[in-house]
Amino acid sequence: MGALFVSAILASCGGEAPPVAIVAPLTTVAPRPEIYADFQLTADLGELSDKQREMIKILIDASQIMDDLYWKQAYGEDHEAWLDSIADVDTRRFAELNYGPWDRLDDDKPFIEGVGAKPLGANIYPADMSKEEFEQAYLPGKVGLYSLIRRNADGSLRLIPYHVAYAEELKKAALLLRSAAKHAESTDFANYLKLRAAALISDEFQVSDMYWMDVRDNDIDIVIGPIETYEDRLFGYRAAYEAYVLIKDHEWSDRLSRFADFLPQLQKGLPVSDEYKWETPGTDSDLNAYDVVYYAGHSNAGSKTIAINLPNDEEVQLTRGTRRLQLKNAMRAKFDKILEPIADELIDESQRGHITFDAFFANTMFHEVAHGLGIKNTIDGRGTVREVLLETASSMEEGKADILGLYMITELHKAGELGDVDLHDYYVTFMTSVFRSIRFGAASAHGKANMVRFNFFLDSGAFERDAETGKYRVDFERMASAMTDLSRLLLTLQGDGDYDGARELLETKGVISEQLQADLDRLTNASIPVDITFQQGIAELGLE
Repeated sequence: MGALFVSAILASCGGEAPPVAIVAPLTTVAPRPEIYADFQLTADLGELSDKQREMIKILIDASQIMDDLYWKQAYGEDHEAWLDSIADVDTRRFAELNYGPWDRLDDDKPFIEGVGAKPLGANIYPADMSKEEFEQAYLPGKVGLYSLIRRNADGSLRLIPYHVAYAEELKKAALLLRSAAKHAESTDFANYLKLRAAALISDEFQVSDMYWMDVRDNDIDIVIGPIETYEDRLFGYRAAYEAYVLIKDHEWSDRLSRFADFLPQLQKGLPVSDEYKWETPGTDSDLNAYDVVYYAGHSNAGSKTIAINLPNDEEVQLTRGTRRLQLKNAMRAKFDKILEPIADELIDESQRGHITFDAFFANTMFHEVAHGLGIKNTIDGRGTVREVLLETASSMEEGKADILGLYMITELHKAGELGDVDLHDYYVTFMTSVFRSIRFGAASAHGKANMVRFNFFLDSGAFERDAETGKYRVDFERMASAMTDLSRLLLTLQGDGDYDGARELLETKGVISEQLQADLDRLTNASIPVDITFQQGIAELGLE
């Protein structure tokens, strides 16, 4: 298709005229709505009271406001009019799935003529702003999570706090959370909703994050606000709005609750010297399973999250730990619709039987638990790992959590804490999931982390590929060794705050070889979805 020369920079907050940046010619790719498999988000509401059902409806309304705010951060102010201007049904649908005209699972390539490259800072920074300009600007608080960067009339940069830029929308969301609190049967959850409402309109989230750690007796939960920083590919500083509405699965939660207690012991056993594990993980961590009934904003864009580890606040994590929420129904959808078909296509028949949902669930769960391991602050006192590693921080952290999740499984299996399950189930299912996540592309922190891991495993002989069948087989002994070596490397890069080393690792290992691309193309040719998309809302839950 045609070449693009102009990047359309979208309207910024306050009605300022958007700058236009000239970019190198780009090739537009075709929209691909078919790469997503539809899945209806439902849950068993039979045990919920009328008040709880009404609360779910209100929480979904609040989540929809987060969805609108994320559109503004990812694309621009007038997204509804822009969507209405797209005549082709498939293109419009793909634009809705991607929250803009860039394919999130194909390195943010444009799929609509004339839009140009996606700014690395999305619509959070001026598109014509360079890293150097930002770094040299005197802007107190400029590395904060909760502000937009905009230009003054004279071209200089200024900060606009989220609670100022989005005051009207956040006020409505806060009112909805306070309304939902009146329907809550858990006093603790009602208080949390009120605290979160206050946080939305002040950008002061730590108090509500701390309180959320103690909310344990509620059947319904919500994650809401500006949370993850993946949308900011320029620096990785700024959080984007999202929401999940959740219903607790008590049976599965009971199975999981004991594993968080092992964190301090596992921290001590990490394969690095003591200075890289001097921090003690919070012991008040929570590990539970949920059915998710609504995704909004960042969580609903491109690849869908199937497990949550929050809060992200390093101080909360060190003093209280985190809550790990496993989204069981979404996880089951990815296993059935994506992982098993990938295994049929790429995994050697002799190991195909090791692909199980229980192993997939455990690998995903321990990935989230492993976010609590390692180190949050650089060993030389320069600041948090997130601040020092800048835009590489997300990929480094996701890669660390993946490989340390497998480390945790290995150690707990050795200690007899996982029962009689074959350890090989976890390893082969883990390897298969690497193929699944690589397909998210280089624009995804998870996708990039899996590219690094695939190439590290390849160089370490952790698997072999049969040239005749084109199928892969895990070498269990070498995979265990590679797991240890990669764990040590990532933990060291984080602890040292080694930005140059992290960039080098991503640039040299975070690539897809011709052979791997050919194998990934086999998955596409077999019509195996890359990810899932949701039919969701009040109607799907029968709450109209």
